[in-house]
Amino acid sequence: MTRGKEPIAMPVTTVARSLFRGLFALSLGVAAISANAQNMVSISGSTVNMRDGPGLKSTVLWELRRGFPLQVTERRGDWLAVKDFEGDTGWVARSLTSDEPHHIVTSKILNVRSGPGTNNEVVTQAQYGELLKTLEKRDDWVRVERETGESGWVAERLVWGW
Repeated sequence: MTRGKEPIAMPVTTVARSLFRGLFALSLGVAAISANAQNMVSISGSTVNMRDGPGLKSTVLWELRRGFPLQVTERRGDWLAVKDFEGDTGWVARSLTSDEPHHIVTSKILNVRSGPGTNNEVVTQAQYGELLKTLEKRDDWVRVERETGESGWVAERLVWGW
């Protein structure tokens, strides 16, 4: 998805991540992760319009592909106010979203590795804005699958999503 913007590196900071790294008990970290997941959705329709307001008569801002992750900022009836990885905001129909986790690449080039750690071999690379299906999380690493079917591990700080 090209949107005519310059690539930026966005640090991924979430309440769940802060709690996990803190001195809190593991059970608090798990509860925080669950709460964060409730504030994230992914697009479930093949193409979904992100609008400037909650309703079909609102202006279409963007078209989002299946799997595109969004942070929910408000719920109003059948509509969700959302924010994407670049900070753009809008509204999507709740019925066209799912709880299947995905990430978006936020670095210019992202190494996808054979295991969780920089000591593992680079098996492929992904580019800024590329959509990745989330398969597993381990510490600060996420196992992902590209649309090509290739899978591997990426550093969580270089992607945005859940």
